[in-house]
Amino acid sequence: MTEVIGNYIKGTQITTTQGDYQDVFNPATGSVSAQVCMSTTEEVDQAVNVATEAAKDWGRTPSPKRAQVMFRFKRLLEENSDKLARIISSEHGKTHDDALGEVVRGLEVVEFACGIPQLIKGTFSEQVADGIDVYSFPQPLGVVAGITPFNFPAMVPMWMYPNALVCGNSFVLKPSERDPSASLFMAELLKQAGLPDGVFNVVQGGKEAVDAILDHPGISAVSFVGSTPIAKYIYTRATSTGKRVQALGGAKNHMVVLPDADMQQVTDALMGSAFGSAGERCMAISVAVPVGDQVADELMERMTPLVKELQVGPPDDKNAAMGALITRDSLNRIEGLIQSGVDQGAELLVDGRGYKVQGYENGFFLGGTLFDKVRPEMEIYKEEVFGPVLSTVRVNDYQEALDLIHNNPYGNGTAIFTRDGDAARDFVSRIEVGMVGVNVPIPVPVAFHSFGGWKQSLFGDHHIYGPETIHFYTRMKAVTSRWPTGIKSGAVYNFPTLN
Repeated sequence: MTEVIGNYIKGTQITTTQGDYQDVFNPATGSVSAQVCMSTTEEVDQAVNVATEAAKDWGRTPSPKRAQVMFRFKRLLEENSDKLARIISSEHGKTHDDALGEVVRGLEVVEFACGIPQLIKGTFSEQVADGIDVYSFPQPLGVVAGITPFNFPAMVPMWMYPNALVCGNSFVLKPSERDPSASLFMAELLKQAGLPDGVFNVVQGGKEAVDAILDHPGISAVSFVGSTPIAKYIYTRATSTGKRVQALGGAKNHMVVLPDADMQQVTDALMGSAFGSAGERCMAISVAVPVGDQVADELMERMTPLVKELQVGPPDDKNAAMGALITRDSLNRIEGLIQSGVDQGAELLVDGRGYKVQGYENGFFLGGTLFDKVRPEMEIYKEEVFGPVLSTVRVNDYQEALDLIHNNPYGNGTAIFTRDGDAARDFVSRIEVGMVGVNVPIPVPVAFHSFGGWKQSLFGDHHIYGPETIHFYTRMKAVTSRWPTGIKSGAVYNFPTLN
Protein backbone atom coordinates (compact mmCIF):
# COMPACT_ATOMS: atom_id res chain seq x y z
CA MET A 1 0.00 0.00 0.00
CA THR A 2 1.32 3.43 -0.98
CA GLU A 3 2.30 5.70 1.90
CA VAL A 4 0.12 8.78 2.35
CA ILE A 5 1.80 12.01 3.43
CA GLY A 6 -0.66 14.31 5.12
CA ASN A 7 -1.03 17.42 7.22
CA TYR A 8 0.20 18.12 10.72
CA ILE A 9 -2.39 19.95 12.80
CA LYS A 10 -2.47 20.42 16.56
CA GLY A 11 0.37 17.98 17.10
CA THR A 12 -1.15 15.16 15.04
CA GLN A 13 -0.53 13.84 11.54
CA ILE A 14 -3.70 13.66 9.44
CA THR A 15 -3.50 11.50 6.32
CA THR A 16 -7.04 11.95 5.03
CA THR A 17 -8.15 14.89 2.94
CA GLN A 18 -11.30 16.29 1.39
CA GLY A 19 -9.24 17.05 -1.71
CA ASP A 20 -7.15 15.02 -4.11
CA TYR A 21 -3.87 13.17 -3.72
CA GLN A 22 -0.72 13.74 -5.77
CA ASP A 23 2.14 11.35 -6.45
CA VAL A 24 5.52 11.91 -4.80
CA PHE A 25 8.47 10.46 -6.73
CA ASN A 26 11.87 9.10 -5.91
CA PRO A 27 13.86 11.07 -8.51
CA ALA A 28 16.70 8.52 -8.61
CA THR A 29 14.41 5.66 -9.62
CA GLY A 30 11.61 7.59 -11.30
CA SER A 31 9.04 5.59 -9.36
CA VAL A 32 6.20 6.75 -7.13
CA SER A 33 7.23 6.57 -3.47
CA ALA A 34 4.14 8.03 -1.81
CA GLN A 35 1.06 10.18 -2.25
CA VAL A 36 0.57 13.58 -0.65
CA CYS A 37 -2.70 15.16 0.44
CA MET A 38 -3.74 18.23 -1.55
CA SER A 39 -5.41 20.27 1.14
CA THR A 40 -8.64 22.15 0.54
CA THR A 41 -9.48 25.67 1.62
CA GLU A 42 -11.45 24.23 4.53
CA GLU A 43 -8.46 22.23 5.74
CA VAL A 44 -6.23 25.32 5.63
CA ASP A 45 -8.89 27.15 7.60
CA GLN A 46 -8.80 24.37 10.21
CA ALA A 47 -5.03 24.75 10.58
CA VAL A 48 -5.28 28.54 10.89
CA ASN A 49 -8.01 28.29 13.52
CA VAL A 50 -5.87 25.89 15.55
CA ALA A 51 -2.85 28.19 15.18
CA THR A 52 -4.93 31.20 16.21
CA GLU A 53 -5.94 29.57 19.48
CA ALA A 54 -2.41 28.35 20.17
CA ALA A 55 -0.93 31.79 19.49
CA LYS A 56 -2.79 33.33 22.44
CA ASP A 57 -0.84 31.42 25.08
CA TRP A 58 2.37 31.06 23.05
CA GLY A 59 2.64 34.80 22.48
CA ARG A 60 2.38 35.35 26.25
CA THR A 61 4.98 32.69 27.04
CA PRO A 62 8.19 34.35 28.29
CA SER A 63 10.64 34.70 25.45
CA PRO A 64 13.41 32.77 27.27
CA LYS A 65 11.05 29.79 27.53
CA ARG A 66 10.29 30.03 23.83
CA ALA A 67 14.03 30.07 23.16
CA GLN A 68 14.51 27.01 25.37
CA VAL A 69 12.22 25.06 23.07
CA MET A 70 14.42 26.10 20.15
CA PHE A 71 17.57 25.06 22.01
CA ARG A 72 16.09 21.59 22.50
CA PHE A 73 14.97 21.52 18.87
CA LYS A 74 18.52 22.35 17.80
CA ARG A 75 19.89 19.42 19.77
CA LEU A 76 17.30 17.06 18.28
CA LEU A 77 18.12 18.25 14.78
CA GLU A 78 21.80 17.56 15.37
CA GLU A 79 21.03 14.08 16.68
CA ASN A 80 18.73 13.32 13.74
CA SER A 81 20.55 15.17 10.95
CA ASP A 82 21.49 11.99 9.10
CA LYS A 83 17.91 10.72 9.15
CA LEU A 84 16.56 14.08 7.99
CA ALA A 85 19.13 14.18 5.18
CA ARG A 86 18.01 10.73 3.98
CA ILE A 87 14.39 11.89 3.94
CA ILE A 88 15.41 14.91 1.87
CA SER A 89 17.46 12.86 -0.60
CA SER A 90 14.78 10.24 -1.12
CA GLU A 91 12.26 12.84 -2.37
CA HIS A 92 14.54 15.53 -3.78
CA GLY A 93 17.27 13.41 -5.38
CA LYS A 94 20.27 15.38 -4.10
CA THR A 95 23.27 13.54 -2.74
CA HIS A 96 23.33 12.61 0.94
CA ASP A 97 26.26 14.91 1.68
CA ASP A 98 24.49 17.80 -0.03
CA ALA A 99 21.38 17.13 2.02
CA LEU A 100 23.47 17.09 5.20
CA GLY A 101 24.91 20.46 4.19
CA GLU A 102 21.38 21.80 3.83
CA VAL A 103 20.52 20.68 7.35
CA VAL A 104 23.67 22.30 8.77
CA ARG A 105 22.92 25.64 7.11
CA GLY A 106 19.37 25.49 8.44
CA LEU A 107 20.73 24.77 11.91
CA GLU A 108 22.65 28.05 11.77
CA VAL A 109 19.33 29.89 11.63
CA VAL A 110 17.97 27.83 14.53
CA GLU A 111 21.04 28.89 16.52
CA PHE A 112 20.33 32.52 15.68
CA ALA A 113 16.71 32.09 16.77
CA CYS A 114 17.88 30.87 20.18
CA GLY A 115 19.29 34.36 20.79
CA ILE A 116 16.20 36.31 19.74
CA PRO A 117 15.10 37.21 23.32
CA GLN A 118 18.06 39.60 23.46
CA LEU A 119 16.89 41.24 20.21
CA ILE A 120 13.28 41.85 21.28
CA LYS A 121 13.96 43.46 24.65
CA GLY A 122 12.72 46.92 23.60
CA THR A 123 13.84 50.41 24.60
CA PHE A 124 13.09 52.83 27.45
CA SER A 125 13.39 56.62 27.71
CA GLU A 126 12.96 58.09 31.17
CA GLN A 127 11.62 61.62 31.87
CA VAL A 128 11.05 62.76 28.29
CA ALA A 129 8.86 65.44 29.84
CA ASP A 130 7.87 66.23 33.43
CA GLY A 131 6.88 62.89 34.94
CA ILE A 132 6.55 61.20 31.57
CA ASP A 133 8.41 58.07 30.44
CA VAL A 134 8.27 56.44 27.00
CA TYR A 135 9.11 52.85 26.19
CA SER A 136 8.62 50.65 23.14
CA PHE A 137 8.81 46.92 22.53
CA PRO A 138 8.02 44.42 19.77
CA GLN A 139 5.10 42.04 20.05
CA PRO A 140 4.21 39.01 17.90
CA LEU A 141 1.85 39.31 14.96
CA GLY A 142 -0.18 36.19 15.78
CA VAL A 143 -0.42 33.60 12.99
CA VAL A 144 2.16 33.73 10.21
CA ALA A 145 2.71 31.39 7.27
CA GLY A 146 5.51 30.09 5.09
CA ILE A 147 5.27 28.75 1.53
CA THR A 148 8.49 26.99 0.62
CA PRO A 149 10.12 25.46 -2.49
CA PHE A 150 11.23 21.95 -3.36
CA ASN A 151 14.95 22.61 -3.64
CA PHE A 152 15.62 23.01 0.09
CA PRO A 153 12.76 21.24 1.92
CA ALA A 154 14.47 21.59 5.33
CA MET A 155 16.70 24.65 5.13
CA VAL A 156 14.29 27.19 3.62
CA PRO A 157 11.51 26.44 6.14
CA MET A 158 14.17 26.84 8.84
CA TRP A 159 14.84 30.31 7.45
CA MET A 160 11.32 31.14 8.61
CA TYR A 161 9.64 29.26 11.45
CA PRO A 162 12.40 29.19 14.13
CA ASN A 163 12.55 32.98 14.11
CA ALA A 164 8.80 33.39 13.88
CA LEU A 165 8.22 31.00 16.78
CA VAL A 166 10.73 32.57 19.17
CA CYS A 167 9.25 35.98 18.31
CA GLY A 168 6.00 34.59 19.75
CA ASN A 169 3.99 33.73 16.64
CA SER A 170 2.32 30.49 15.67
CA PHE A 171 3.18 29.14 12.23
CA VAL A 172 1.47 27.43 9.28
CA LEU A 173 3.89 25.85 6.79
CA LYS A 174 2.92 24.91 3.24
CA PRO A 175 5.91 22.95 1.88
CA SER A 176 6.41 21.89 -1.70
CA GLU A 177 4.17 19.01 -2.67
CA ARG A 178 7.14 17.47 -4.52
CA ASP A 179 9.12 16.65 -1.35
CA PRO A 180 6.75 17.07 1.62
CA SER A 181 8.08 14.56 4.18
CA ALA A 182 10.88 16.67 5.70
CA SER A 183 8.32 19.16 7.03
CA LEU A 184 6.49 16.45 9.00
CA PHE A 185 9.73 15.11 10.45
CA MET A 186 10.69 18.59 11.66
CA ALA A 187 7.20 19.06 13.11
CA GLU A 188 7.64 15.90 15.19
CA LEU A 189 11.03 17.12 16.44
CA LEU A 190 9.47 20.44 17.47
CA LYS A 191 6.86 18.56 19.47
CA GLN A 192 9.58 16.48 21.13
CA ALA A 193 11.36 19.74 21.96
CA GLY A 194 8.33 20.87 23.94
CA LEU A 195 6.53 23.13 21.48
CA PRO A 196 2.83 23.20 22.45
CA ASP A 197 0.42 21.54 20.04
CA GLY A 198 -1.01 23.91 17.46
CA VAL A 199 1.84 26.41 17.50
CA PHE A 200 3.40 24.79 14.42
CA ASN A 201 1.18 23.27 11.74
CA VAL A 202 1.81 21.85 8.26
CA VAL A 203 -0.67 21.90 5.40
CA GLN A 204 0.27 20.04 2.25
CA GLY A 205 -1.11 20.94 -1.13
CA GLY A 206 -0.98 23.05 -4.25
CA LYS A 207 -2.55 26.23 -5.54
CA GLU A 208 -5.80 25.90 -3.58
CA ALA A 209 -3.89 25.68 -0.32
CA VAL A 210 -1.64 28.58 -1.31
CA ASP A 211 -4.57 30.81 -2.22
CA ALA A 212 -6.33 29.91 1.01
CA ILE A 213 -3.26 31.07 2.94
CA LEU A 214 -2.99 34.29 0.95
CA ASP A 215 -6.66 35.13 1.43
CA HIS A 216 -7.14 34.02 5.03
CA PRO A 217 -7.96 36.95 7.35
CA GLY A 218 -6.42 35.12 10.32
CA ILE A 219 -2.91 35.14 8.84
CA SER A 220 -0.89 38.31 9.40
CA ALA A 221 2.25 37.66 7.35
CA VAL A 222 3.49 35.35 4.60
CA SER A 223 7.05 34.35 3.75
CA PHE A 224 7.75 32.78 0.36
CA VAL A 225 10.71 31.47 -1.61
CA GLY A 226 10.30 30.34 -5.22
CA SER A 227 10.19 31.57 -8.80
CA THR A 228 9.72 35.23 -9.72
CA PRO A 229 6.27 34.90 -11.37
CA ILE A 230 4.91 33.10 -8.30
CA ALA A 231 6.68 35.51 -5.91
CA LYS A 232 5.01 38.42 -7.66
CA TYR A 233 1.65 36.65 -7.48
CA ILE A 234 2.11 35.86 -3.79
CA TYR A 235 3.07 39.45 -3.01
CA THR A 236 0.24 41.04 -5.00
CA ARG A 237 -2.51 38.78 -3.70
CA ALA A 238 -1.41 38.65 -0.06
CA THR A 239 -0.74 42.38 0.31
CA SER A 240 -4.17 43.11 -1.15
CA THR A 241 -5.61 41.48 1.98
CA GLY A 242 -3.40 43.57 4.27
CA LYS A 243 -0.70 41.01 5.00
CA ARG A 244 3.00 41.59 5.39
CA VAL A 245 4.86 39.71 2.66
CA GLN A 246 8.45 38.79 1.93
CA ALA A 247 8.48 36.95 -1.40
CA LEU A 248 11.88 35.86 -2.66
CA GLY A 249 11.91 35.13 -6.39
CA GLY A 250 14.19 33.75 -9.05
CA ALA A 251 17.75 34.43 -10.06
CA LYS A 252 20.29 34.56 -12.83
CA ASN A 253 23.59 34.67 -11.01
CA HIS A 254 26.73 35.79 -12.84
CA MET A 255 30.36 35.18 -11.94
CA VAL A 256 32.72 37.78 -13.40
CA VAL A 257 36.24 36.47 -14.03
CA LEU A 258 38.90 39.17 -14.41
CA PRO A 259 42.19 38.46 -16.22
CA ASP A 260 44.20 38.48 -12.98
CA ALA A 261 42.02 35.84 -11.25
CA ASP A 262 43.46 32.57 -9.97
CA MET A 263 42.11 30.26 -12.69
CA GLN A 264 42.34 27.13 -10.59
CA GLN A 265 40.28 28.82 -7.91
CA VAL A 266 37.81 30.02 -10.53
CA THR A 267 37.44 26.55 -12.03
CA ASP A 268 36.86 24.90 -8.67
CA ALA A 269 34.34 27.58 -7.70
CA LEU A 270 32.41 27.29 -10.95
CA MET A 271 32.20 23.51 -10.79
CA GLY A 272 30.78 23.53 -7.28
CA SER A 273 28.46 26.50 -7.68
CA ALA A 274 27.07 25.60 -11.11
CA PHE A 275 26.65 21.85 -10.67
CA GLY A 276 26.21 21.26 -6.93
CA SER A 277 22.69 20.06 -6.11
CA ALA A 278 22.22 19.62 -9.90
CA GLY A 279 22.00 23.41 -10.19
CA GLU A 280 18.68 23.47 -8.34
CA ARG A 281 19.69 26.42 -6.17
CA CYS A 282 18.55 30.02 -6.35
CA MET A 283 22.16 30.97 -5.58
CA ALA A 284 23.75 28.70 -8.20
CA ILE A 285 26.11 30.39 -10.63
CA SER A 286 24.45 29.85 -14.01
CA VAL A 287 26.45 32.38 -16.04
CA ALA A 288 30.24 32.63 -16.25
CA VAL A 289 31.42 36.05 -17.49
CA PRO A 290 35.11 35.88 -18.45
CA VAL A 291 36.58 39.26 -19.37
CA GLY A 292 38.50 38.95 -22.63
CA ASP A 293 38.83 36.05 -25.07
CA GLN A 294 42.13 34.90 -23.59
CA VAL A 295 40.49 34.41 -20.18
CA ALA A 296 37.45 32.75 -21.78
CA ASP A 297 39.54 30.35 -23.87
CA GLU A 298 41.59 29.24 -20.87
CA LEU A 299 38.47 28.86 -18.72
CA MET A 300 36.69 26.72 -21.32
CA GLU A 301 39.80 24.60 -21.79
CA ARG A 302 39.90 23.91 -18.06
CA MET A 303 36.16 23.45 -17.56
CA THR A 304 35.30 21.18 -20.49
CA PRO A 305 37.03 17.98 -19.31
CA LEU A 306 35.84 18.51 -15.74
CA VAL A 307 32.21 18.87 -16.80
CA LYS A 308 32.50 15.80 -19.04
CA GLU A 309 33.86 13.76 -16.13
CA LEU A 310 31.22 14.98 -13.66
CA GLN A 311 29.72 11.91 -12.00
CA VAL A 312 25.99 11.80 -11.45
CA GLY A 313 24.21 9.18 -9.36
CA PRO A 314 21.73 8.24 -6.64
CA PRO A 315 21.96 9.78 -3.16
CA ASP A 316 23.93 6.87 -1.66
CA ASP A 317 26.65 7.00 -4.34
CA LYS A 318 29.65 8.43 -2.48
CA ASN A 319 31.37 9.29 -5.76
CA ALA A 320 28.47 11.25 -7.21
CA ALA A 321 28.91 15.01 -7.44
CA MET A 322 25.21 15.55 -7.98
CA GLY A 323 21.97 13.60 -8.07
CA ALA A 324 18.79 13.54 -10.11
CA LEU A 325 16.47 16.42 -10.94
CA ILE A 326 13.26 16.69 -8.95
CA THR A 327 10.77 15.54 -11.65
CA ARG A 328 10.61 14.30 -15.21
CA ASP A 329 8.84 17.52 -16.19
CA SER A 330 11.81 19.48 -14.89
CA LEU A 331 14.19 17.25 -16.85
CA ASN A 332 12.18 17.72 -20.04
CA ARG A 333 11.99 21.50 -19.57
CA ILE A 334 15.75 21.86 -19.08
CA GLU A 335 16.55 19.59 -22.03
CA GLY A 336 14.28 21.83 -24.12
CA LEU A 337 16.22 24.91 -23.00
CA ILE A 338 19.49 23.20 -23.92
CA GLN A 339 18.13 22.54 -27.39
CA SER A 340 17.06 26.17 -27.70
CA GLY A 341 20.64 27.21 -26.94
CA VAL A 342 21.90 24.99 -29.76
CA ASP A 343 19.22 26.24 -32.16
CA GLN A 344 20.00 29.88 -31.39
CA GLY A 345 23.72 29.52 -32.04
CA ALA A 346 25.40 28.96 -28.68
CA GLU A 347 28.37 26.59 -28.68
CA LEU A 348 27.52 23.42 -26.73
CA LEU A 349 30.83 22.13 -25.36
CA VAL A 350 29.37 19.45 -23.08
CA ASP A 351 25.89 17.98 -23.56
CA GLY A 352 24.44 16.30 -20.47
CA ARG A 353 21.26 15.08 -22.13
CA GLY A 354 20.58 11.37 -22.20
CA TYR A 355 22.61 10.65 -19.09
CA LYS A 356 21.92 7.13 -17.75
CA VAL A 357 22.93 5.68 -14.40
CA GLN A 358 23.35 1.92 -14.29
CA GLY A 359 20.57 0.40 -12.22
CA TYR A 360 18.66 3.69 -12.24
CA GLU A 361 17.78 3.97 -15.91
CA ASN A 362 14.37 5.53 -15.20
CA GLY A 363 15.75 8.22 -12.91
CA PHE A 364 15.50 11.93 -13.73
CA PHE A 365 19.21 12.37 -14.46
CA LEU A 366 20.89 15.08 -16.50
CA GLY A 367 24.64 15.31 -16.87
CA GLY A 368 26.63 18.49 -16.50
CA THR A 369 26.15 20.81 -19.47
CA LEU A 370 28.48 23.60 -20.61
CA PHE A 371 27.78 26.34 -23.15
CA ASP A 372 30.20 28.87 -24.59
CA LYS A 373 29.50 32.00 -26.63
CA VAL A 374 26.01 32.50 -25.21
CA ARG A 375 24.40 35.84 -26.04
CA PRO A 376 21.98 37.78 -23.79
CA GLU A 377 19.09 37.49 -26.25
CA MET A 378 19.13 33.67 -26.14
CA GLU A 379 16.51 31.77 -24.14
CA ILE A 380 19.20 29.73 -22.37
CA TYR A 381 20.44 33.03 -20.90
CA LYS A 382 17.11 34.76 -20.28
CA GLU A 383 15.39 31.86 -18.52
CA GLU A 384 16.17 30.65 -15.01
CA VAL A 385 17.30 27.15 -15.99
CA PHE A 386 17.44 25.68 -12.47
CA GLY A 387 19.54 22.75 -13.58
CA PRO A 388 23.16 21.68 -14.14
CA VAL A 389 23.74 24.02 -17.07
CA LEU A 390 26.48 26.65 -17.14
CA SER A 391 26.31 29.35 -19.81
CA THR A 392 29.38 31.40 -20.70
CA VAL A 393 28.89 34.97 -21.91
CA ARG A 394 32.13 36.53 -23.14
CA VAL A 395 32.68 40.25 -22.59
CA ASN A 396 35.46 42.54 -23.73
CA ASP A 397 35.99 44.54 -20.55
CA TYR A 398 34.95 45.09 -16.95
CA GLN A 399 32.32 47.72 -17.79
CA GLU A 400 30.63 45.38 -20.25
CA ALA A 401 30.41 42.78 -17.48
CA LEU A 402 28.73 45.30 -15.18
CA ASP A 403 26.29 46.31 -17.92
CA LEU A 404 25.39 42.67 -18.58
CA ILE A 405 24.44 42.12 -14.94
CA HIS A 406 22.62 45.45 -14.63
CA ASN A 407 20.53 44.75 -17.73
CA ASN A 408 19.34 41.44 -16.30
CA PRO A 409 15.97 41.65 -14.53
CA TYR A 410 17.17 39.54 -11.59
CA GLY A 411 19.35 40.80 -8.76
CA ASN A 412 19.75 37.88 -6.39
CA GLY A 413 23.44 36.96 -6.21
CA THR A 414 26.66 37.59 -8.08
CA ALA A 415 30.40 37.09 -7.68
CA ILE A 416 33.68 38.49 -8.92
CA PHE A 417 36.98 36.62 -8.99
CA THR A 418 40.07 38.79 -9.01
CA ARG A 419 43.28 39.61 -7.16
CA ASP A 420 42.66 43.35 -7.67
CA GLY A 421 41.31 44.92 -4.50
CA ASP A 422 40.34 48.14 -6.28
CA ALA A 423 38.29 46.26 -8.87
CA ALA A 424 36.62 44.13 -6.21
CA ARG A 425 35.75 47.16 -4.09
CA ASP A 426 34.31 48.98 -7.10
CA PHE A 427 32.25 45.91 -8.03
CA VAL A 428 30.84 45.54 -4.52
CA SER A 429 29.92 49.23 -4.42
CA ARG A 430 28.36 49.59 -7.85
CA ILE A 431 26.70 46.29 -8.64
CA GLU A 432 22.89 46.30 -8.34
CA VAL A 433 22.57 42.89 -6.72
CA GLY A 434 21.51 41.99 -3.20
CA MET A 435 24.22 39.42 -2.34
CA VAL A 436 27.78 39.69 -3.61
CA GLY A 437 30.75 37.35 -3.39
CA VAL A 438 34.38 38.38 -3.74
CA ASN A 439 36.26 35.20 -4.64
CA VAL A 440 33.27 33.41 -3.09
CA PRO A 441 30.94 31.76 -5.63
CA ILE A 442 27.73 31.30 -3.59
CA PRO A 443 27.51 34.30 -1.24
CA VAL A 444 24.71 33.06 1.02
CA PRO A 445 24.98 35.19 4.17
CA VAL A 446 25.51 33.53 7.53
CA ALA A 447 22.48 33.41 9.81
CA PHE A 448 23.21 36.65 11.67
CA HIS A 449 23.03 38.60 8.42
CA SER A 450 19.95 38.59 6.19
CA PHE A 451 19.31 36.89 2.84
CA GLY A 452 17.64 38.61 -0.09
CA GLY A 453 18.07 39.95 -3.60
CA TRP A 454 17.14 43.08 -5.48
CA LYS A 455 14.98 43.87 -8.50
CA GLN A 456 12.80 40.94 -9.64
CA SER A 457 14.38 38.63 -7.06
CA LEU A 458 12.52 40.10 -4.08
CA PHE A 459 9.03 41.46 -3.54
CA GLY A 460 8.52 43.13 -0.19
CA ASP A 461 10.49 45.34 2.18
CA HIS A 462 12.31 42.74 4.26
CA HIS A 463 15.02 40.22 3.52
CA ILE A 464 14.71 36.82 5.18
CA TYR A 465 16.28 35.60 8.46
CA GLY A 466 18.98 37.50 10.38
CA PRO A 467 18.26 40.94 11.91
CA GLU A 468 15.44 41.68 9.44
CA THR A 469 13.47 38.74 10.78
CA ILE A 470 12.68 40.68 13.97
CA HIS A 471 11.13 43.53 12.02
CA PHE A 472 9.12 41.18 9.82
CA TYR A 473 7.71 38.88 12.51
CA THR A 474 6.91 41.51 15.15
CA ARG A 475 5.14 44.85 15.40
CA MET A 476 6.23 47.70 17.64
CA LYS A 477 4.18 49.10 20.47
CA ALA A 478 5.12 52.45 22.05
CA VAL A 479 3.85 53.40 25.52
CA THR A 480 3.85 56.90 26.97
CA SER A 481 3.14 56.89 30.72
CA ARG A 482 2.69 59.39 33.54
CA TRP A 483 1.56 58.60 37.07
CA PRO A 484 -0.91 60.69 39.11
CA THR A 485 1.70 62.52 41.18
CA GLY A 486 3.00 64.18 38.04
CA ILE A 487 -0.35 65.23 36.59
CA LYS A 488 -1.36 68.90 36.90
CA SER A 489 -5.05 69.74 37.16
CA GLY A 490 -6.92 71.18 34.23
CA ALA A 491 -7.59 70.02 30.68
CA VAL A 492 -5.11 70.81 27.90
CA TYR A 493 -6.61 71.35 24.45
CA ASN A 494 -3.60 72.17 22.33
CA PHE A 495 -1.40 69.42 20.89
CA PRO A 496 0.95 68.16 23.65
CA THR A 497 4.59 69.27 23.53
CA LEU A 498 7.61 68.93 25.78
CA ASN A 499 7.21 72.51 27.06
